[in-house]
Amino acid sequence: MNRTPALDRTVDKVLTQREEEFVGQIDSAYQGAISNLESSRSILRSEYDQIIQISFKQSENLKRQILGSNRLASRNRELLLIESAVNSYFEKAKQELAELPRDKDYKNMINEMLEDCISAIGSEEIIIQSNEKDLKLVSESIGKKPRKVKLSLSDKPINVIGGLRASSADGSLTYDSSLDSRMERLKPLIRKEIVQKLRGEK
Repeated sequence: MNRTPALDRTVDKVLTQREEEFVGQIDSAYQGAISNLESSRSILRSEYDQIIQISFKQSENLKRQILGSNRLASRNRELLLIESAVNSYFEKAKQELAELPRDKDYKNMINEMLEDCISAIGSEEIIIQSNEKDLKLVSESIGKKPRKVKLSLSDKPINVIGGLRASSADGSLTYDSSLDSRMERLKPLIRKEIVQKLRGEK
């Protein structure tokens, strides 16, 4: 086939059109790729910021947990020291009370304790208990009491520093007026006072 100028022009026109279409497609693909890249960059930036925020929150939570744990451990150590100090004080007080002379003041205390027991039990017959050291003294005090209530002293001594325990004859009511019991009732008040002093509270 012989090429003619008309054929050449037609071929050139077709090639030019194809070239323009091809360039257009490439340009469109390029623009699409740029758009996707920008979109991906935006998504990646958003995800990156989100990761940073989550990491920051987690680190803040961890820091609070560590600080809270340290405060709790410190408070627990403080409470243990306070409890140790209170127990030490009470042990020393118990030793001193155990060595109290059975003098007039002690006898008066036993008499007051007897009155407390009679009032607390409120029964016609009351059994009184004391430690071995105080048996004779308590027996004398019981003997001097008016006979409105029948008081009897148990011959089985109890393991207390001093003072009395009382019960109704049928055992349904009991009252502890021992020095040990009274000291235990004072413990929370003394503990509170020690804590307040340590913390500078009034």
